[in-house]
Amino acid sequence: MNITHHVERGHLLFPDKIALIFEDKSLTYKQLNLLANRVANGLRGLGVKKGDRVALFLPNIPEFIISYLGILKIGAIVVSVNVMLKSAEVSYILNDCAAKVVITTETQSKQVLEADLPELQHILIVEGTASKGISLTQLIENASGEGCAVEMDRHAPACIVYTSGTTGFPKGATLSHGNVISNMYSHNRCCGMRPDDRLLLYLPLFHCFGQNAILNAGFNVCATIILQRRFKLEQVLDTIATEKVTMFFGVPTIYLNLLNTSFSHLQSIRYYFSAAAPMPVEVAKIWQEKYGLVIHEGYGLTETSSCSCYNHELKYKFGSIGMPIENVEMKIVDGDGHQVKPGELGEIVIKGPNVMLGYWNRPFETAQVIKNGWFHTGDIGRMDSDGFFYIVDRLKDMVNISGFKVYPTEVENVIYQHPAVAECAVYGVPDALKGEIVKANIVLKPGNAVTEEQIIEFCSRRIAIYKVPHVIQFVDSLPKNPTGKVLKRFLSQKSIPQYATVTV
Repeated sequence: MNITHHVERGHLLFPDKIALIFEDKSLTYKQLNLLANRVANGLRGLGVKKGDRVALFLPNIPEFIISYLGILKIGAIVVSVNVMLKSAEVSYILNDCAAKVVITTETQSKQVLEADLPELQHILIVEGTASKGISLTQLIENASGEGCAVEMDRHAPACIVYTSGTTGFPKGATLSHGNVISNMYSHNRCCGMRPDDRLLLYLPLFHCFGQNAILNAGFNVCATIILQRRFKLEQVLDTIATEKVTMFFGVPTIYLNLLNTSFSHLQSIRYYFSAAAPMPVEVAKIWQEKYGLVIHEGYGLTETSSCSCYNHELKYKFGSIGMPIENVEMKIVDGDGHQVKPGELGEIVIKGPNVMLGYWNRPFETAQVIKNGWFHTGDIGRMDSDGFFYIVDRLKDMVNISGFKVYPTEVENVIYQHPAVAECAVYGVPDALKGEIVKANIVLKPGNAVTEEQIIEFCSRRIAIYKVPHVIQFVDSLPKNPTGKVLKRFLSQKSIPQYATVTV
């Protein structure tokens, strides 16, 4: 097996079909496969062999996809590097995986410090002049377009996707060919993907969501991928209309941005999907009432390739992440690893063909999270009597107030019910008396005014008093990672001595 069999199949079955659209350019499946072969043969010419690590330090551009495919075709391992990282962070990752080659842009290459990278042999440059390293364009121009993917064992490493590292140094989640292939087939079935679908991809390709749930899954049904560098609201709306996008993938914050959009901009879309963070129930209900379609939710992590759970091709439940995808098992366990009863809270654990091989060169850290084949997610959840799962919060995000446990997501779902609130993030801050107290950062909708006291009163009528935020801070925006997930750890680490009530 090899992940890239999907593009080779597209080349054979639909050679002239558009596989990829980017800005004013497009590539057919035949052209995409040809370019991937050229990358593969060009890398072979540089001495890259099966099992060698090749890093992609690239934004959402076609060269990412072409290089990704070419690397996998020869059995080398793709290492995805976040384009927002700086030189020290980049050096750490490239040294950790002992990357032999890095493919990047001229601008990004300034963050690649060769003196700090003893294992690095080649830098390949796209988008700009190759002031250092080799031009990828020149490399592939001189390479053969003939070739096919080498056969790989299902447990052979294919990709290393580094975790965000919010709790320490980033770890490389190592995904096999079997991991990714099983996951993209499951995603095809759950989402009902078809060859005539047109998938918009603005989520970062260096992240597992964009890479597997959209790109690989889309190629696997020979659909068309419409690639954008990043999410820009007006550009996205224009692209949906002009390119007749049929499937839309995003995170909750994206859907919040789209809620005030006219349906006329979205008429071509038949399917919506959200992942990477819990979807506020209130937002999901408003969306369905306004647009007449549900936002299907998926749940998973980088370590699970990414999808593990889906809500739902048979019966959709608001607030749920659904049921495990085929061949995947999930359960809720207590601190001793014993399964709890339906309705009780515990940690979500996952077992199946989607679970990573482990963290690259980190057997101790791997053993901490994979126990008897079960991956321990660090997410708190529950399962109802129908077998539907629900995310409550992250173990590490839980707030402990004098022994009372508060899950921020529960409080956020209440705050989102307030008509003036656009976005919010709830987290714990230190308190000398209680250990921690609850704080909420809130972004108000334009033209709305509300006070701290009004938000506190609103919450007090709906949840237990110990869960009510003690401190409200009104802000213009919330810090987010590239997929749109709010960085609560960053918020909790910021020390702000006083808070003022403001109007917006």
